[in-house]
Amino acid sequence: MLNMLGSWFSHDMAIDLGTANTLVHIKGDGVVVDEPSVVAFQIQNGRRKLLAIGNEAKMMQGRTPSSIQVIRPLRDGVIADFEVAEAMIKYFINKVHNRRAWAKPRVLVCVPQGATPVEKRAIRQSVLSAGARQAGLIAEPIAAALGVGLDFLSPGGNMIIDIGGGTTEVAVLSLGDIVYAKSIRVGGDTFDSAIVGYVLEKLNTHIGVTTAEKIKKTIGIAKVPDDNEGQTVKFQGRANEGGYPQSVVISQKMIAQALQGPIEQIRQAVTQALLLTTPDLASDLYESGIIISGGGALLQDIDIVIHQHTNLRATVAEEPLKCVVNGTGFALSKEQQFRSIIDYSS
Repeated sequence: MLNMLGSWFSHDMAIDLGTANTLVHIKGDGVVVDEPSVVAFQIQNGRRKLLAIGNEAKMMQGRTPSSIQVIRPLRDGVIADFEVAEAMIKYFINKVHNRRAWAKPRVLVCVPQGATPVEKRAIRQSVLSAGARQAGLIAEPIAAALGVGLDFLSPGGNMIIDIGGGTTEVAVLSLGDIVYAKSIRVGGDTFDSAIVGYVLEKLNTHIGVTTAEKIKKTIGIAKVPDDNEGQTVKFQGRANEGGYPQSVVISQKMIAQALQGPIEQIRQAVTQALLLTTPDLASDLYESGIIISGGGALLQDIDIVIHQHTNLRATVAEEPLKCVVNGTGFALSKEQQFRSIIDYSS
């Protein structure tokens, strides 16, 4: 009996419930789930029937007949569709527990620093309704800082920029908590939308966000390359005039131009953080530099752009996509030490 209970409680989990991807971390096993936050439904007689979740559902995006609906239940890092989010969370919990109905894990979820009390309650309720026996919340900047290994328990200041799918979190941390944080609704989705708009305006071609995401991951860059052109990639879209399929070529210079607006919003958020940081902490940041995490950290030269803008050393974290979930898992494993930054309130 004790062995069975030990196995049960060992499956407590940390979840990075992201706008683009959901990651699940189990103590001792690391990241055991990393799938898109996407759900597909079959529409039958006006009612929705669950069809696919995660990787399989994302493959359907932009290609569905009217009888299939593909939904992303999170927007800007928070739940936009309660029912669909609950189904998705339940699916991932069951996947980790091999569909054992009796398993009711304790779950710790990261949330954007700017999430409202209503949004936090929605996340907590979705997790509890999905089968968790207890649902705790931790601020995303703190989770990211723990995930990259920052020693923010000391008096020294540290800055982290976490660029996720729906939000970018800019935070200064010291003495085990957030000194300043700003969450802006700019992230990987914004990058994709900017590329879609640019291609339509400059190349007179329609593309879907899935194609834009592929372009971003292939040649995405935060600044115009030194040779003023950079790499190129050919892709297919639909001509704005005539509607026929066509191939076009886009360069890294064009991608940098497309992303100029979102990158500038991130730069402004960093500027505001530095302006509101005390002189003593600012001096610490000169020594410690800035760590960049999240999927947006994979955008080529984003560290160079941040360095040029702040004159501070900017470094992309190791495994930036997993920093938040790893940090959430670490906080769960050291719960007593980090009790003050974990919210278990109802």
